[in-house]
Amino acid sequence: MERAKKFLGLSQDESEAVSRLDVPERQAGEGKSFYDTFALAGNRVVRVEPGLIVCSFKVPPRLTDRTGKLANGAIANLVDVVGISVDFVEGLPMNVSVDMSISYLSTAKLDDELEIISKRLGQRGGCTGTLVLVRNKATGEIIAEGRLSLFRPQASSKL
Repeated sequence: MERAKKFLGLSQDESEAVSRLDVPERQAGEGKSFYDTFALAGNRVVRVEPGLIVCSFKVPPRLTDRTGKLANGAIANLVDVVGISVDFVEGLPMNVSVDMSISYLSTAKLDDELEIISKRLGQRGGCTGTLVLVRNKATGEIIAEGRLSLFRPQASSKL
């Protein structure tokens, strides 16, 4: 356990650098969040049709792991966000991912151009199933395939 703590811990220089960061307070719904800027910046919508979204994403340095490949967490994030977006309806509450299964089939390197395709598989009541495919645009190689089960909560009632 001590080895894990030491491996995951920050050095004194890293700790001081983090403590000097100025992170302004932000109200919910006000402008872009850190999450939007860090994790989703660069994701471009290429095509939208009913039940289908196609996006393009170039792997940035901020989302790579120590080996220079797109981090699995970043892939999971893209699968989740693009998978939810395929069933977005303005004026209704956002869907919530209740189950996500991702098969990591290959890796993507820094500056690789990815194509992310999300398709609605079906819908019953407030539940929707989606399939998300992450593919290297240049080689056609499949990086990951995800399946999401989404739930749209009902608008809150006034009791």
